[in-house]
Amino acid sequence: MGTPLSSRPAKVIDLEIMRDRFRARQRVTRLAPELDGLEMLYRLASDPDSLYGMPVLAWAIREDGVVMGMVPWMECLTPCHTLDDPEHGHFVGYRDPETDELLDSPPEHKILELEHAAAYFDYEATNETTLIQHLPDTHGTHALCIDDDDGPWQLKQIYGWRLYSDGTIEALLLDEEKEYQTPILPSDECLYPGHSRHQIVYFFQRAIANRIKNKDPDTLEALALMVGNTP
Repeated sequence: MGTPLSSRPAKVIDLEIMRDRFRARQRVTRLAPELDGLEMLYRLASDPDSLYGMPVLAWAIREDGVVMGMVPWMECLTPCHTLDDPEHGHFVGYRDPETDELLDSPPEHKILELEHAAAYFDYEATNETTLIQHLPDTHGTHALCIDDDDGPWQLKQIYGWRLYSDGTIEALLLDEEKEYQTPILPSDECLYPGHSRHQIVYFFQRAIANRIKNKDPDTLEALALMVGNTP
């Protein structure tokens, strides 16, 4: 005979603990560079009949085993499938430019690579946030750095990315006041995580960064509007 419901002890669910467990399962645990030119495809609401391509920088695997493409987007290295903004871009899928094949999910060989790497580099959890992995930037990505609302902005090259044990991914920028050797490598001590010094960090592809460097009028006008709208 079962226990009457009224006499059973109430089961208390700690929502904060549940949220922490969910976030832990969502964190990135390993990265793999994209070296074969695969692209993310996205669509703009202003031009719904066209597809736009952006090179995938890396592939990532989360604690829960989900593999996803990653691109430098706005202020962070962003999972492709989460892009869902009518103005800036809505994710459609991936494209292999060599075969022109369209993919709705990451390629199988990258899934296998990351699953094996995550199993091999299975770090024990610690209370302190630790550095897990260095990833070189192979696309010439740049960062627009803003220190305060009224101060000047700087355009700096990104030399690599750091993955930390809490899933945070930081862009690495050069500290010009420190001694350094060329070529600069992601593990060099002359590099620092962008958000550790700058209030806002926006990411740009190499082509856009070169237009800014060359003072292209249309690009500078769009940049001024973007910086002006920064909260």
